[in-house]
Amino acid sequence: MTILDRSLPQLGDWKTEEDLLILQNAQLGTMLGWAEASPFYRRRFADRPPTDRSGLLAQPFTTKQDLRDQYPFGLLAVDRRELATYHESSGTAGRPTASYYTDADWVDLAERYARKWIGISAEDTFLVRTPYALMITGHLAHAAARLHGATVVPGDNRSLAMPYSRVIRVLHDLGVTLTWSMPTETLLWAAAARAAGHRPGTDFPALRALFVGGEPLSAARRARISELWGVPVIEEYGSTETGSLAGECPNGRMHLWADRAVFEVYDPTTGEVGTSGRGQLVVTPLYRRAMPLLRYNLEDEVEVSDAPCECGWVLPTVRVLGRSAFGYPVGDARVTQQRVEELVYGLPIEYEVLFWRARAETDRLRVEIEAPDEHRSAARSALTAAAEAEYGVPVEVTAVPLGTLVPQHVLTGVHDVVKPRGLFGADEDWDKALLYY
Repeated sequence: MTILDRSLPQLGDWKTEEDLLILQNAQLGTMLGWAEASPFYRRRFADRPPTDRSGLLAQPFTTKQDLRDQYPFGLLAVDRRELATYHESSGTAGRPTASYYTDADWVDLAERYARKWIGISAEDTFLVRTPYALMITGHLAHAAARLHGATVVPGDNRSLAMPYSRVIRVLHDLGVTLTWSMPTETLLWAAAARAAGHRPGTDFPALRALFVGGEPLSAARRARISELWGVPVIEEYGSTETGSLAGECPNGRMHLWADRAVFEVYDPTTGEVGTSGRGQLVVTPLYRRAMPLLRYNLEDEVEVSDAPCECGWVLPTVRVLGRSAFGYPVGDARVTQQRVEELVYGLPIEYEVLFWRARAETDRLRVEIEAPDEHRSAARSALTAAAEAEYGVPVEVTAVPLGTLVPQHVLTGVHDVVKPRGLFGADEDWDKALLYY
């Protein structure tokens, strides 16, 4: 049975943009009061704490560096006994950013994630194939699925105990109906399914949707994934610091959850801030109790529109550009990942091209694609022609055999994961006594 917190706004609780603004303003005062309990914001406010929207918009941005500087609990606004979970970003850029949530925060998080036009129910078996550990992504999907009564299969993609061969077995044997992963994972599953003797589009009849997020997804790659598996691909956008910020409607457009957060768009070139246009996304969660964030600049490149959507959701739409907006010069052309991806997945599906990589050099674009022997020549010629027509620079496409970019053992291997022990027989490998994996 679906469990919802009716104290939180639900889709359909407003009819117009004016209603949405009233809803936001009604919660802003409470949220700003929570922020006063945070040591970081208390110092920032000094003796003039904001109490309404104008006060909020007078505040400086909260940055990722602020979060790093306040590690671990400088933004904590509740007693630590009230915390339910603690999380960190990957920390690849240096000191990680910490995030923490109360039980009430988790109801808001889980509800936002579950706002999929293909809903989650007790009839579903839900494979969670993103990291658990300190990042929020796996825990978020897990909590949302359980909130709606689904059976969760915790298939952490960072666990050695869950190789691709096991993912395929679980997908097939358990009748998994919904999955959560990065888009690239679904292509790896397709290759692993074929390696196991299965056909992705026909041998997994229970599957009804693939939920994806965590990396930019071009329209061409989305269409290819959907064609391979025969189900809709539904995108999600968020972060460890904020949880889900946007989800997809039945028309395939991403909507910002503006009933649960205030969104702004910042143009770092001009310094202008608005509610729409292209720039960096700035977010103020409205129901974040443990760690309020005021005008948090995610630094993600986005394009936000207030234009109506035929789905009827009175919520702004967003295109997340991310690294797809970043390009490299090749001759007189500018090459972006998104456009190269569109060219690759614009190849006929019969060529069976799933994996590729490219290098933008000063005088040429080099691309490698994997293709079966019988399609390599045709795939190489077609992609070369398409890329040269697109960019007007020399393009060198190499079609390599299957297993070159993604080795076969990655798709079919079963890892030797054992429990630690100290005593071994004479013919056993005792190097795994402590480092047992």
